[in-house]
Amino acid sequence: MSGHGYECKLEHITSIVARFGEAEVVGPVAEGFLANYYVTSGELLGPKITGKVLPVGGDWFTVRPDGIGILDVRLTFETDDGTIIHTSYYGNSDLGPDGYRQTVAEETPSEDGLELRTCPRFQTAHPDYQWLNRAFCIGLGKSFVASHTVNYDIYQVL
Repeated sequence: MSGHGYECKLEHITSIVARFGEAEVVGPVAEGFLANYYVTSGELLGPKITGKVLPVGGDWFTVRPDGIGILDVRLTFETDDGTIIHTSYYGNSDLGPDGYRQTVAEETPSEDGLELRTCPRFQTAHPDYQWLNRAFCIGLGKSFVASHTVNYDIYQVL
């Protein structure tokens, strides 16, 4: 027997493409190597949420000495119907065992992108989107450093 038999279904709610500017490199800190990436624009396309990523927020990204990148992201969206939605999430990206050294040396990551795994939390006051305040979601995506973009598919866990 594996697990307790709880059911898990995922419902795709939106896909995000976000663009960011040049890194603001803080450098080596106690937890690893810190660089800040500020969001400049983006889009949301999906069955439940469509709109744009507003040019506020960013990712305070730390690469630990073991090569794991820790995402600390805050974003604001505006839906096509004018609703403002704030999201924040933590997540990670495995840059490999040599990821820390490569980050410190400012070597460009793979053109295939860095895989990202997140758990976004949404906040909004609009009555049509109150379901988002209660939703538990996961985000699966990639970061493409050379083109200054990230993309995610966001799923609600049902």
